[in-house]
Amino acid sequence: MKNQTTVQISPPNIKTACFTIEGTAPLVIHRFSAKAKQDMVDKVIEGSKPNKRKKQHEATNTDDIYNAARYISREGWDGFNVAAIRCAVIRACSLVNFKMTLAKMSLFVEADGRDKLEPEFGLIHIYGKPRKLESIGRLPSTGAAIVIFRPIYDEWTAKLKISFDASQFSLEDVSNLLARAGAQVGIGEGRPSSKDSTGMGWGTFRIINKK
Repeated sequence: MKNQTTVQISPPNIKTACFTIEGTAPLVIHRFSAKAKQDMVDKVIEGSKPNKRKKQHEATNTDDIYNAARYISREGWDGFNVAAIRCAVIRACSLVNFKMTLAKMSLFVEADGRDKLEPEFGLIHIYGKPRKLESIGRLPSTGAAIVIFRPIYDEWTAKLKISFDASQFSLEDVSNLLARAGAQVGIGEGRPSSKDSTGMGWGTFRIINKK
């Protein structure tokens, strides 16, 4: 009689927790504009062409730039990319020596809606009013200084639904990871964990309610 091996694989044990978060610093959003994407597509289609003379700078309405940097849902409310929270929570795993590769398969965030222009992007509803922020940045390619116009939400809250594998995490684990993500990682531009800088102190948050 051949040796028999019994394998027992438990089914996914997915739970969902609801959190309300409140900004402890302003939230700054910088969506990659549709115009910039189209310019990149045009260059791919047209190919490289010799630049005989420099293009003249086109006048641009700063309100158009500001609005292009916002995420607006189909219903008309402002939001941020749902992936921002998931990425922040997964990043926070590195602070407690938990494998981020496992967290990627165990933590998920439910979107409140879809982006009006690009519905492939899920959004979290921002409860707060935006204003136009004018700041100085630098072009990655040349380092030249440029003026940047982005939406900033000085006071904001958001409601999150986070699904998690309860075989990997407890509710308290998820709550503590989210708290670390808010205090130490952040979301949006100028966050503490920004790969492009040491951060501007923006995009941090705290949990004010959970269930």
